Amino acid sequence: MNEIHHHLTLCAAEAGRVARAVTAEQLGAPSVCAGWTVRELANHLVLYSAHGLEHRALRTKLPDETTERDFTADTDWAERYAAQLDRALAAWERPGVWDGEVDTGYVTMPAPAIASLLVKELALHGWDLARSTGQEFTVPEDTAVFVLGVVEEHAEVYRRYEGFAQPVDVPDDASAFVRALALSGRNPKS
Repeated sequence: MNEIHHHLTLCAAEAGRVARAVTAEQLGAPSVCAGWTVRELANHLVLYSAHGLEHRALRTKLPDETTERDFTADTDWAERYAAQLDRALAAWERPGVWDGEVDTGYVTMPAPAIASLLVKELALHGWDLARSTGQEFTVPEDTAVFVLGVVEEHAEVYRRYEGFAQPVDVPDDASAFVRALALSGRNPKS
């Protein structure tokens, strides 16, 4: 297992744990993501961090029926999400998967770069879901440092396309994960 896969595995486990604790009553509530309900956020997380993760490894396009699906309509959506994360992680263990490039339909990048962005997706949107439902999202310090590096590398591009808000001020001695959240425009204190 390489370093990126290690971080994917840790963030996937934490995102799965958070999803399992979301109640049906919370799905209709507003999330910390402006204009999204918890249901919309959960569906985004399931689609891109689990199905997208697998399809990126397989170099296949996400099927339309998957992109249009309300995963949270299933009462066992969180268990299905965890199982899909396991399949996705297994897809990234196949021989040669880390070689070459991945065409997302929007951009073509080396496989390790795409996987790094998916670590960021799991960590940031996992934190969004946790924060939206009164939970914590925690990762080990080495994973937090990795996520911060990915956010630092891509923050301006994400801001240009309105994927990130303007940075939030945090103390200089804030943890790496808090700095990653703040740089992505998330308010770690909210």
